Amino acid sequence: MKKEGEKKQGVLVRLWTKPYVVVGLFILTFWIGMMIGNGKLDLTPSRSEYAATTGLPENLDYSSVDQVYDALRDNYNGKLTSQQLLDGMKKGLADATGDPYTEYFTAKKAEEFQNDLNNSFSGIGAELGKDNDDNLIIVAPIADTPAEKAGLKPQDVVATINGETTANLSIDDAVKKIRGEKGTQVKLQVVRDKTTPLEFTITREDIHIKSVKWEVREDNIGVITISSFSADTSNLMAQASAEMLQKNVKSIILDLRSNPGGLLDAAVDVSEQWLPSGKKILEEKRGSVVVESYISKGPGALQGIPTVILTNQGSASASEIVTGALRDNNAARVIGEKTYGKGVVQQPICINQTAFKGGCEGDMLKVTVASWYRPNGQNINKKGITPDQTVKFTEEDAKAEKDPQQDAAINYLTTAR
Repeated sequence: MKKEGEKKQGVLVRLWTKPYVVVGLFILTFWIGMMIGNGKLDLTPSRSEYAATTGLPENLDYSSVDQVYDALRDNYNGKLTSQQLLDGMKKGLADATGDPYTEYFTAKKAEEFQNDLNNSFSGIGAELGKDNDDNLIIVAPIADTPAEKAGLKPQDVVATINGETTANLSIDDAVKKIRGEKGTQVKLQVVRDKTTPLEFTITREDIHIKSVKWEVREDNIGVITISSFSADTSNLMAQASAEMLQKNVKSIILDLRSNPGGLLDAAVDVSEQWLPSGKKILEEKRGSVVVESYISKGPGALQGIPTVILTNQGSASASEIVTGALRDNNAARVIGEKTYGKGVVQQPICINQTAFKGGCEGDMLKVTVASWYRPNGQNINKKGITPDQTVKFTEEDAKAEKDPQQDAAINYLTTAR
């Protein structure tokens, strides 16, 4: 079940804090609140030294590129602009790496990427899903959003979007149709209680979804769900931990299912809630050289509380950092399905512009700069993390509103008391 603004798998963003570093760092699908230095966009000395080992020349010979340009200009039967061609060449350089995580973004795409990482988008604020008859439905309107204010209710069947039927429309395609620029309108026809047709014209607004939700169950098990590792994750996780301690929870379920990743700093902060000082969280390597080690500063507010992490194939990147760190340090048991397997790090670099606090205002290159390794020394890229206890979650389970993975976690935690 997908929400409006749901992101792609495999996002991980690192924040650089050294004063001479002037680019925000993007680690695979998530970046926001990046610490920008003096704005000159120089590479760090260590990165420059690494560049010298690639064997690439300082400058490329563009004579053959000019020949292709001349041939297009003189022969192409269509319309092209200089900007299209320049963007195409820059995209081609990134694509030539053969690395799916190295990408060139135009200013518009860079802004969309940043918004996705920040759990921000412009829309109506409704979680969409499908019912047993494959109808598009409102799972729930998000509190205090245009969808809620307009009067949309859970289980409303969305029959049309802007006059077009939703029959055979995927959730992703429906999200694309409903989202749009702030201030514009979308028209929905819904059927309530399978009998009452209703018309809604809703003005889109900027929506921000909190990345962390939590509750304490009646059996005194705390459930913390992290949907992404964003700018608000560290503070929200600290609030969740404080409430867990205040209510004297006996055990915790950390739900990282379908969490595509995000900010590296947020993943480190979340891990530290369970780990005492001095414990390794991860290492970054370029080739075989360790360039950064992340060690817990503690004090580990939730240290010692029995914890289960729930994972599935959508748990990627920063989610895998937390899973590996807690599992390898014997701070949590992992239940669910094997994780996605994204063990590399990207850096976003602002192109032909001045960086500013929060990212790039314009074109951007997101480039893979390192691999990361679990405390046990393993790199999980294309391998994932196998849970301690494998429990499947099927479509039939979802339709029956069952959650066998959470049930298994509850059973383990209550038995272990």
